[in-house]
Amino acid sequence: MTSGKTGLRHPTAIVLMIFWYIFSAFNLFANKYVISYLKGDPALLAMSQMLMCMCLGFLQLRYSCGLFVSRQSSGGWSSIHRNKLIQRPMLILGSLRFTTLVLGLTSLNYVPVSFAETIKSSAPMFTVIISSIFTGEKTGMYVNLSLIPIMGGLALCSATELSFNMQGFIAVLLTNLSECLQNVYSKVLLSSDRHKYGPAELQFFTSFASFVIQIMASFFLIDWAKIMLSPILVGAMLLNGAFFHFQSITEYALLEHITPVTHSVANTVKRALLIWLSIILFGNAISLYSGLGTLVVIAGVFGYNKARQLDAQRIQRLIMPEGYPQKIAL
Repeated sequence: MTSGKTGLRHPTAIVLMIFWYIFSAFNLFANKYVISYLKGDPALLAMSQMLMCMCLGFLQLRYSCGLFVSRQSSGGWSSIHRNKLIQRPMLILGSLRFTTLVLGLTSLNYVPVSFAETIKSSAPMFTVIISSIFTGEKTGMYVNLSLIPIMGGLALCSATELSFNMQGFIAVLLTNLSECLQNVYSKVLLSSDRHKYGPAELQFFTSFASFVIQIMASFFLIDWAKIMLSPILVGAMLLNGAFFHFQSITEYALLEHITPVTHSVANTVKRALLIWLSIILFGNAISLYSGLGTLVVIAGVFGYNKARQLDAQRIQRLIMPEGYPQKIAL
């Protein structure tokens, strides 16, 4: 499969997005099953996921399975790959993956999947804040206004959630923050001419770094004396890890084909589907206002993406002479 910003009109991008949706659903529901029904430890589950990502990512350094263009050299495990293993970007991204994973799994101990995914739908709000702080990016009036329904819907959903839990709510918010940082940094590395990372390299190297961090953190996060491993639990965690690997690798591959705005829209659609699938599968009870809040958040995110386009057009009209051909890349 070729890379490049071909957009969702290209069959490759559509196929990748479908697989991303499927593996995201499998992974999310498997997370809930392992933690809530098999009583698995979130930190141990996170370790198993990174272990599978590391092993499968290593294989995909050479065998892309048609998901992307492999950048592995013909000489095997080259010095280039060995150097990338200890580069700062991989350590930073690995740390972010560790934080996102542990916080996300911990939140499922306290709140339903539907509620967690609703909170995560507010990611554009975090993106605006992160961009403003770390890149100095300024947002326009339409974008700022579009954040009002997102925050309002989030507040409505949280205030009326029947199974609201403050610990779970905070864990999901921190997951959102960490995930936004991770996604922004991943996009930078995938499109960087300096580092030239591919999807498989990001997957393997960051998983390796995250796994090393998790081993050290496990002495503080896991009470090994209380861990009871059954064949069913071990099998479920390994299968869950495989789902997580393919969710991550398909997302990295998709990011080579689409712009950040398109990715944001696709991610919002995915979250909407997961919210209602979780309600159907797990039978989560929701109030009328909580359901309304969910719809407001989702509608607000779509409004946010439209607002970004309007602001970009308005800015370009200001800097382009009248009658000058205008082409906006979003």
